[in-house]
Amino acid sequence: MKTTAVYAGLDYHKDSVQVCVLEASGKVLANRRCANDYRSIVRCVARVGRLERAAIESCCGAADLAEELVSLAGWSIDLAHPGYVQRMKGSPDKTDYSDARMLADLTRVGYLPKVWLAPESIRELRRLVRYRQQLINERRAVKLRIRGLLRESRISAAPANPWTKLWLLWVEHLQALAAQSRWVMDRHLERLIWFDHAIKEVERRLHEVTAQDAMVDRLCQQPGIGPVTAWMLRAEIGRFDRFKSGKQVARFCGLSPRNASSGERQADAGLVKAGNNQLRAVIIEAAWRLMRFDARWSALARQLLARGKPKSVVAAAIGNRWLRWLYHQMQPMGLAA
Repeated sequence: MKTTAVYAGLDYHKDSVQVCVLEASGKVLANRRCANDYRSIVRCVARVGRLERAAIESCCGAADLAEELVSLAGWSIDLAHPGYVQRMKGSPDKTDYSDARMLADLTRVGYLPKVWLAPESIRELRRLVRYRQQLINERRAVKLRIRGLLRESRISAAPANPWTKLWLLWVEHLQALAAQSRWVMDRHLERLIWFDHAIKEVERRLHEVTAQDAMVDRLCQQPGIGPVTAWMLRAEIGRFDRFKSGKQVARFCGLSPRNASSGERQADAGLVKAGNNQLRAVIIEAAWRLMRFDARWSALARQLLARGKPKSVVAAAIGNRWLRWLYHQMQPMGLAA
């Protein structure tokens, strides 16, 4: 094995990985395609030197490979932020060769924009939480089709509020629909029942998976916070101590105002375009509940409304400040992992 300290950049693909190896001076020692297997990658790097640090662009499957390299090969490897890395690639000629070299070079000079390599337990929880959200979205689409079918048939005299048991029973036995519309409606209702059962099933599994999770328990003790919000925060944030401040957490969740200042003009331009959109939506939903039921946040909301702020802006501001407050609540209790 060579003893020269080297830096590696890995451009990930489903079946292969482009591996670029640089020495400390920036000289390219190797840049070749390897099989998508940690052993092949380790052998490729070991032929030319002793690994100092590596980077792999964050994408589907990259985290699993990175964890294998950390746990099985003892590598020091970082996940690169795909958006920032893309903007740093100034050349219009994009190739796997140049991408791997860019990652290796950023690692070598210590300028790699990193993202957190979540442990397997958190990645698995994310899959469950995101699967539940996919089911919610698909169920919403079915509900929209049911309402659309009723509008197309010009049926509006419902005996109860939509989606109540009485309303669904009315739709199920509605005789005013034409034959083909009735057949389509029955298929939609069957799908709706299936989605209801599937969502309950995944929620039972989430309860089981997080039954001993101290962070989820602590979050559920917060006013206005239920298990769905707690699961989302646990899955997407993971651990609060990976951030240096509550402000960083809020920005990660996409709840910080975006600065649009130029010269003498000082202005905001809405929320930053960052983070998981569903995580931001869940926190803002929690903010609406806090504004209604929690005295502290209700008082702040009234102050902001009295200053002429729109309700949507107030809800985002409450979500931002609540998250920053929550960061300090979670830090001293040892609920980081």
